[in-house]
Amino acid sequence: MNLLNSDDLSERDIAEIFRIADRLSQNGRGLRLPTHATVAMLFQKPSTRTRISFAAAIAQLGGEPIYVDADKSQLSRGETVADTAKMLGSYCNIIVARLNKHEDIKELAVNSGVPVINALTDLEHPTQALTDIYTVRAHTKELSKARLCFIGDIAANTANSLMITAAKCGVHVSLVGPRGYRPNPVMLNKARSYGSVDVYDDIERGLSGCDFVYTDTFVSMGQEEEAEVRKRRFAPYQLNDRTLSMAKPGALVMHCLPAHRGEEITTDVIDGKQSIVWEQARNKLLIAKAVLVYISQHSKD
Repeated sequence: MNLLNSDDLSERDIAEIFRIADRLSQNGRGLRLPTHATVAMLFQKPSTRTRISFAAAIAQLGGEPIYVDADKSQLSRGETVADTAKMLGSYCNIIVARLNKHEDIKELAVNSGVPVINALTDLEHPTQALTDIYTVRAHTKELSKARLCFIGDIAANTANSLMITAAKCGVHVSLVGPRGYRPNPVMLNKARSYGSVDVYDDIERGLSGCDFVYTDTFVSMGQEEEAEVRKRRFAPYQLNDRTLSMAKPGALVMHCLPAHRGEEITTDVIDGKQSIVWEQARNKLLIAKAVLVYISQHSKD
């Protein structure tokens, strides 16, 4: 079993991953990777939380993480993804990959012969979305009654995975961003096939009634050449005291990090009493462990 896209998981799969995470947060007795399991971590893009949480998760579950910097591997000298996949699959039990192109992670999965977990591509970030909804779940009695607003770059990979996972779990989603930066239509239609997803450029309308307000960087990896234009266009969509006040009183603040303080979010908001950003970050380790356990269990089927 692979986890390449948020749509690879059914609502039942997500619920089971969350149950495993709950058990791991207690004592997690019996939840381990297979004996002597090795997990390749193939990364083309920079990472702090995802890389470290997966490495720690693998070690804590009794496995051995092997970090592969793609820039220092033969990929950088022209070896194909398919050939790299065959090699990694012959050495390792699972591959965790952060790649530039989503097509490449699909090619990796087709050729590796072992489970592949998407640790971020240009299209999706499924383990982040699981972390996000698991965090939301801890702060609401019923996911189906929660309203979550993602404000800012609603065409980004994080937003793609978040809206699909949230909709599958019954969370009502509002996407709020400037005209000209619309969500990926394929991803939006997919999310809407599972639940309620609305799109706004009007900030006040989009934030109205929301229990959770989520933002992410305005300039994602690979968009550096557009940085100044994007910062100007997205500036009105900054998450600050004024925009936060448009949501439901006491609405909780989320950010997948790293944060660019003073750009997409202000320091007083990310460090404020309504922020659950650091809880969200801590949950990345728990969800990494739960996903690894779930994938390894289902790969035996």
